Amino acid sequence: MLLRTFGWSFAVTALGLVAAIFYGGWTAFGIVAILSIMEISLSFDNAVVNAGILKKMNAFWQKIFLTIGILIAVFGMRLVFPVVIVAISAQLGPIEAVDLALTDKDRYQELVTDAHPSIAAFGGMFLLMIFLDFIFEDRDIKWLAWLERPLAKLGKVDMLSVCIALIVLLVSAITFGAHAHQHGGAHVDKAETVLLAGIAGLITYMIVGGLSGYFEDKLEEEEEREHEEEERAARTGKPKSAVALAGKAAFFMFLYLEVLDASFSFDGVIGAFAITNDIVLMALGLGIGAMYVRSLTVYLVRQGTLDDYVYLEHGAHYAIGALAVILLVTIQYEIHEIITGLVGVTLIAWSFFSSVRRNRALAAG
Repeated sequence: MLLRTFGWSFAVTALGLVAAIFYGGWTAFGIVAILSIMEISLSFDNAVVNAGILKKMNAFWQKIFLTIGILIAVFGMRLVFPVVIVAISAQLGPIEAVDLALTDKDRYQELVTDAHPSIAAFGGMFLLMIFLDFIFEDRDIKWLAWLERPLAKLGKVDMLSVCIALIVLLVSAITFGAHAHQHGGAHVDKAETVLLAGIAGLITYMIVGGLSGYFEDKLEEEEEREHEEEERAARTGKPKSAVALAGKAAFFMFLYLEVLDASFSFDGVIGAFAITNDIVLMALGLGIGAMYVRSLTVYLVRQGTLDDYVYLEHGAHYAIGALAVILLVTIQYEIHEIITGLVGVTLIAWSFFSSVRRNRALAAG
């Protein structure tokens, strides 16, 4: 089971580390190894949240997530995305941006650092909406009941999460955006940029999340209808349309997963520049880490870990909320990646041990 789930991750790790040695010797090997560990520690909460969504998909879409999805994650977010940032912020063509990344690494790092406020605003708002929608939903199982019960009551107010997110964005643009951190320690006014990027993140969440939720609800309705027909001993009508509907639902949930993964990867990509500004080493290290996050997601689904440890999903969403706040704060202030990683790991570990205590109490009762 372990080898079947993590086999590709082990293979990519070996190939990536060997490629690093050929590219830059043992120094490059060390950098890639550090980047891989950093990416895994920063993205563990990503794996838990992904597992909660992926378990709703069938085996076919889980394979798509591990194949096409990993190509998007590794080559799209860890290689193409940093180049696109430079191309847009510096108004360069794609070829010029790639040439800059390979030949003038210091200038490339400067441009990515200067584009950080817009990246942080976009990713921060997307993740904040995930957190808010989670805590405002009334759930049967509550982890921090003293907090989640009143929040669930507040969640009955329509569009509350959107209103709060917009207020947070406005405050962030006025405070952090007005003194955005730039390369060299300088601070400039990027309030307008932060505001526009944050709104774009909010719109992206509402479109992708809305579509995935819509088709998921349609799928559930179709399954309920078929189940009722089976109980009446009638033949299922229009099986092809049901399959097509399932395909649409899975596709939009897959799209939602990819956007979610992209938002999670922002801090990893930006944090990687604290270790190296070599785009090749960055892609190797973060790509290896992304593979393990993907494999860990599938492992959690197949083992039924989220069903056994019911508070894990809560802990991951609280970690998402913390990461959203950290991203917005980094518009003005530098926060070390170790702090970011420790916050997420601590919250998930806390929720895990809370789940263990709950299981023991239920078994004893």
